[in-house]
Amino acid sequence: MINPASVNAVASIIQLSIAPVFLLAGIAGILNVLAARLARIVDRARNLESDVPTADALVQEAELKELVILDRRMTMAHWAIGLCTFAALLVCLVVMLMFVAVISALQFAVPVSLLFIAAMASVTLGLMLFLAEVTIATRWVRVSEQFVLKGKPRYGSE
Repeated sequence: MINPASVNAVASIIQLSIAPVFLLAGIAGILNVLAARLARIVDRARNLESDVPTADALVQEAELKELVILDRRMTMAHWAIGLCTFAALLVCLVVMLMFVAVISALQFAVPVSLLFIAAMASVTLGLMLFLAEVTIATRWVRVSEQFVLKGKPRYGSE
């Protein structure tokens, strides 16, 4: 026979674990964006690497400078992915510890809290690296003035 008190305790933990599970979904979305950005950076770097040996000196110099920037962006994206993945793992541990606490009747409030704080710190650092990577990307890529309409309406408005 199932003890109604234990069923209620498990139901309560399931309710409490809903927020961390939504957090996992959010982190998964962030990881999707980061992975797509990393893939684009890698593709651009590969294209440049194949072009550098055959380019003339002036173009080669510009491409080598861009490769340095791309390498820095790849490193930042890689660390952002690592930190967000680590945060997701910590959130999983939070959910698991919540269930272990119910099953074993042990008090895991402090470890659960510390793991959650660590997960939030990891996501925060990952997002800061993401912002830094995007900032580098937008500073490096500039639209030529010949393509920018000075003083005229943009985006199809007239």
